[in-house]
Amino acid sequence: MKPEPTQLERQPCPCGHDLPYGRCCGRWHAGQAAPSAEALMRSRYTAYTLGLEDYLLRTWHPSTRPTILNLEQDQPIKWLGLKIVRHGALTDANDEEAEVEFIARYKVQGKAEKLHELSRFIRQTGHWLYLDGQFITD
Repeated sequence: MKPEPTQLERQPCPCGHDLPYGRCCGRWHAGQAAPSAEALMRSRYTAYTLGLEDYLLRTWHPSTRPTILNLEQDQPIKWLGLKIVRHGALTDANDEEAEVEFIARYKVQGKAEKLHELSRFIRQTGHWLYLDGQFITD
């Protein structure tokens, strides 16, 4: 059962920042443009934890966006935490493209897993969008 919106806004944000959800990723979910690729990455992780499929699709670049995600049909996932390994512009001359390397920890059917990815983002008309990602195996 998901918390009520007002209760959720006061809870710690799932992305790992020290701010409550309403002052952290909740702003981006409500429609404000994320100010950086890292902020968008954190908000997308939080969207996965909350099942916000519309937000995930809306923040995915049209050239790589799937038609649907069907998160409700996937096996139940318990998200455990997000660690940003590094982030920054892809090139010194271009602040419209960035990458974020992250590790997302989760459990599926009681088994601990991790998703380690290097994601690429692009900014169009003032909005950061997820372009694609490359899985990293340790």
